[in-house]
Amino acid sequence: MKQKIHKFVVNYIKRHTYAKVPMLLVYTVFLTLYYSVKKLYDSRTKLAVLAWSVLIFLGSASFAYEDIPYRNQSEIRPVGPAWNETAPIDDAQVTEGYDNKEFEEVREEEKFEADDILKNDIPGSKQETKAELSRDDWNLVLINKQHAIPEEYTFTLGTIYGSMRCDERIIPELLEMLKAAKEDDIQLVICSPYRDLNRQKVLFNRKITLYMKKGMSYLESYKTTAQAVTVPGASEHQIGLALDIVCDHYASLNEGFGETDAGKWLAKNSYKYGFILRYPKGKEYITGISYEPWHFRYVGKQAATEITKQEITLEEFVESLPYE
Repeated sequence: MKQKIHKFVVNYIKRHTYAKVPMLLVYTVFLTLYYSVKKLYDSRTKLAVLAWSVLIFLGSASFAYEDIPYRNQSEIRPVGPAWNETAPIDDAQVTEGYDNKEFEEVREEEKFEADDILKNDIPGSKQETKAELSRDDWNLVLINKQHAIPEEYTFTLGTIYGSMRCDERIIPELLEMLKAAKEDDIQLVICSPYRDLNRQKVLFNRKITLYMKKGMSYLESYKTTAQAVTVPGASEHQIGLALDIVCDHYASLNEGFGETDAGKWLAKNSYKYGFILRYPKGKEYITGISYEPWHFRYVGKQAATEITKQEITLEEFVESLPYE
């Protein structure tokens, strides 16, 4: 084959001298590819190893995440507007048009104002100050895309108000924070505290579906959803330590909340009650989650004070701590 190509190129150049340079360039590329393929073919063992490596990589990648719904080609083909023109989807949208029977305990998203929640008596128990913090402390458990909820992690749910629940150990400080905000004329609203695993799965998968309906491919939808909603099994909401907090006149979970008086009050004062802004702006490369001025995580007053003072993330803080 090589001889035939060589003969063709020589004869063509003789007949068309003006094509000498481009033909030589094409011929050079051909020879490079020819000898590369020939070398691989002669080293069949290397070729076999390369093929197996590719197959193993593809196989492992397909099992990288659990509970990702299968989508066939007709479903992942983009239709409609470009993906980067799609507006963010909030949690309330994913409950529209469903009867929600697949959630055993899922209801319409409930939101309660501080006035309602503070009708309860503020518990007197407070978390004790420790001499030295450890990354093994229950309130400092690191949950993110790289650190799933430990199998041995246990906690007891307590009621905030109505059907809203969270880890019972954080309720005293939460109520203190709501009361302090109210004294500063800030009416906070709690929504989406504890979520069970099944609810997180459905919310995650429904958001993928909605993004696809808006024109994204499946992979684009998955990536976009994962930037705003943690992958099921890796959500702080599932361990009752995270809360979404808005206010009486701004109920949307978007970046605009950070510009409200309530958003600014929380960013400035939440550490006094053991809470931190979990996904701050400019730290996305560490947390893996877009800026969420409404998402607050309980870590205890000691840790919250240090994290806020140093302007770091929970990931960075935990990394600096020893094990017990």
